[in-house]
Amino acid sequence: MTAHLISLVLRTVLMYFTAFAVMRIMGKREIGELSIFDLVISIMIAEIAVFAIEDMNRPLYDGFVPMITLLLIQIAIAMLSLRSRGIRFLFDGKPSVIIQNGQINREEMKRQRYNLDDLLMQLRANNIDNVADVEFAVLETSGQLSVIPRSEDSSEGNNQDSNSPQASDAKVISKIRYEEIPLSLIMDGKVQDQNLEQIGKTRFWLKNQIQARGVKDFKEIFFCSIDHQGKLYINLMQDK
Repeated sequence: MTAHLISLVLRTVLMYFTAFAVMRIMGKREIGELSIFDLVISIMIAEIAVFAIEDMNRPLYDGFVPMITLLLIQIAIAMLSLRSRGIRFLFDGKPSVIIQNGQINREEMKRQRYNLDDLLMQLRANNIDNVADVEFAVLETSGQLSVIPRSEDSSEGNNQDSNSPQASDAKVISKIRYEEIPLSLIMDGKVQDQNLEQIGKTRFWLKNQIQARGVKDFKEIFFCSIDHQGKLYINLMQDK
């Protein structure tokens, strides 16, 4: 009995540190920020650890091998995701616009099986009582709702002369603000043409913008975005 108890304690301690090491190697993320893929891997690792502890007649490598296999799968897919946005969307999904300019996107809510109770609860968690006060709300891949409240200057922009340069700039900023904040223009060296169209700009305009900042080619840029004020953020590739 004593030998069995000692063996159980040792197996528990060993599986604990193994599971802990595997989760640490997988990377740092808050529990609420886990994607579906990460969550499935985490649950499987926990289940494998439990099985290895419960069945004393099962050799420990029956637990180690599956856990290490899952770790290698997670690392491999994470590395591929760094190189391909399509793979990131495949495993992690992509954010969904739920509210835009105070209007609820019911079709997107249906696609995501996201109901009004969930929406109102998360709005309250963001100190928003009225949907009309929301300029932009996006459902992240983790299930979190990111909310941008409507600003006063957006209503002021509507009173400007539509033919003035300021009004034109306001329209561009408005498009940026309602789509994605900040809106990505280049990711992993690839131009996001759909996002350029949303702000009424072309590759030629973007090329001029990056060249004015000393960058010759799109492929030199790891990430480029534009915020609601029309300011560009550029992060260059480290390994040229």
